[in-house]
Amino acid sequence: MSGSLSPTEFRVPPVDAVALEARTADLATRSIKKDAKVQGLKLAIAMMDLTTLEGMDSPGKVRQLCQKAVAPLPARTDIPSCAAVCVYPDLVKIAAQAVAGSGVRVASVATGFPSGRTDRRTKLREVELAVRAGASEIDMVIDRGAFLSGRYGAVYDEVCAVKEACGDAHLKVILETGELKTYDNVRRASRIAILGGADFIKTSTGKVSPASTRPVALLMLETVRDHYLETGKMVGVKAAGGIRSAKDALRYLVLVAETCGDAWLSPEWFRFGASSLLNDVLMQLEKQRTGRYQRGTDFSTD
Repeated sequence: MSGSLSPTEFRVPPVDAVALEARTADLATRSIKKDAKVQGLKLAIAMMDLTTLEGMDSPGKVRQLCQKAVAPLPARTDIPSCAAVCVYPDLVKIAAQAVAGSGVRVASVATGFPSGRTDRRTKLREVELAVRAGASEIDMVIDRGAFLSGRYGAVYDEVCAVKEACGDAHLKVILETGELKTYDNVRRASRIAILGGADFIKTSTGKVSPASTRPVALLMLETVRDHYLETGKMVGVKAAGGIRSAKDALRYLVLVAETCGDAWLSPEWFRFGASSLLNDVLMQLEKQRTGRYQRGTDFSTD
């Protein structure tokens, strides 16, 4: 695929920002009944990638995170496992051992996360090492410098190369929408990532503000929907960074259902990049079950 597209393939129609933001605001007003809310909160947990991407990450911290991903609330067997844990490449082997046999996947950031400022050979080597260590998903970052200077072909070529290096592992392409600045850029970057072979397009690294916003997520969902209508191929969306409350998570699920339909309401096609979201969702589920709010200290912080 690399190098096979002409510049016209990267053209996208302009985004009507007013309509996009009005649609987002309208969908945020949808009311959700109690039973549907409980189902939605459990689905949100099943869609979470529990993430630790700090310089002080250790094998012990990763094992604790994996334990929580496998059994978010051990006392309740009706609570599903999370979709994946996401760690740095050097900790993939630890994570893979910790979740073995559970169904929880191991994702690894790669390609010079979070800035992407390294040469392509190093980026591809990092991907290959993470996959070899047991990662079944790779979260790459695009070269925003290349994109913002109009070198769309270079961004596309790199996505293609990383996809090839992934082998059987799924590829999530992080756009870092907070640095792209405009909705038109988000739409174009989404299209480039999809054409390059992305299995998911992802909003953010979580290291840049603003991270995920609902208008941006809606725009990305519209892009994957349009791609599906054009080609019949489904592509997932991952919203990451700044999503901290159960209410926020439910609003994102409304965006997914109303934009792409029920088929995307699955961890196979929608994910949350979560570091602090899980505990609030668990608190809300306990509130629905008992009628009382739990204390934050009742849940582990790992």
